[in-house]
Amino acid sequence: MDGERDLAESGRAAAYEELRAAFAVTLLRVRGGTPGPAPEPYADALLSRWAEPQRKYHTLDHLRAVLRHLDTLTAETARAAAHGTAAERAWAETVRDPDTVRLAAWFHDAVYRPDRSENEERSATLAERALREAGLASGPVAEVARLVRLTTDHETAEGDGDGELLCDADLAVLAGPPEEYAAYAAAVREEYGFLPEERFRHGRAEVLRHLLALPRLFRTPYGTRHWEQRARENLATELALLGG
Repeated sequence: MDGERDLAESGRAAAYEELRAAFAVTLLRVRGGTPGPAPEPYADALLSRWAEPQRKYHTLDHLRAVLRHLDTLTAETARAAAHGTAAERAWAETVRDPDTVRLAAWFHDAVYRPDRSENEERSATLAERALREAGLASGPVAEVARLVRLTTDHETAEGDGDGELLCDADLAVLAGPPEEYAAYAAAVREEYGFLPEERFRHGRAEVLRHLLALPRLFRTPYGTRHWEQRARENLATELALLGG
């Protein structure tokens, strides 16, 4: 048992360092050649937030998943720009700065309390304060904050490729295999453990019906092709389990 625990702790430490290094690389890219403080303390502060005990779904695992989905979408954007259809090439031209999108992913749930409704706004405000202090120019700071605020309702304007990257990466959990989606739904219920069962079921069903009524859950070409149908199947299954 001690050996298994040591391996688990070693794995967590390695994952932490990988995330910490990834944040530093992204911040330095967005900052360009402008001098500024070391990025690692900002990574540590964010990772501490993502590890808070009230989080059951909005955890470091969610952060890693969103960053991984962004990697997929960014690679697909490059493929579309080089070899895609005319429509795909046109969409790829709307993507301006994937590294800024990655920074927004780090901040998009940095402030999270399941009993509050202003998490995205507070996360955007945190991004504005922290990134100014970290030496970023006003333009990238404002763009990160804008992207974070988009995750309130995942509504993007036509031609906002960066917003579509972030929103699709954030919602990609909806398109997981059935067992992964079931784990996601259970984690969401655990986060809202302070709500009585009937109240949670009613509220969750409203969310699911709203999502299913949207004409599109995903806006990127990749998300539309690979995630849309499975996500709708998962949402419909959960809604049926809740009693419709």
